[in-house]
Amino acid sequence: MPAAPENALAQADQTVDQLLESGREPGDILVLTSGRPHPWQQHELSFGEGRYWAQLAEASDVFYADLALTRPARREVVVLVLEATEPGPAVLAVEQARSHAVALLVVCGATAQLAGAAVVEGQPVPA
Repeated sequence: MPAAPENALAQADQTVDQLLESGREPGDILVLTSGRPHPWQQHELSFGEGRYWAQLAEASDVFYADLALTRPARREVVVLVLEATEPGPAVLAVEQARSHAVALLVVCGATAQLAGAAVVEGQPVPA
């Protein structure tokens, strides 16, 4: 889902809404940010780290985390907020996000940075 880096977060939120409207369960979706944390992640962390990480284990709602996630997390669908503007970091971010996706990876952001990589804009990325 191409978007300017500053609009990647909004594009990811729209993508999550579309996934939910299409019938995906909230617990099937993991949103990973490659730059600034998602506001919902910051909100959830305000209740404490224990409660935040418990939500990951419960898998009953969309979970928001940094791409540098240090805990094992795999969900059917991963939505990556790609704010990287250089090809190297962008490709690395996609590779990291792919390791968390079981069936589908949706990249929102500067997808043009992925040209020539194993990822092609507009085509599904096998997880």
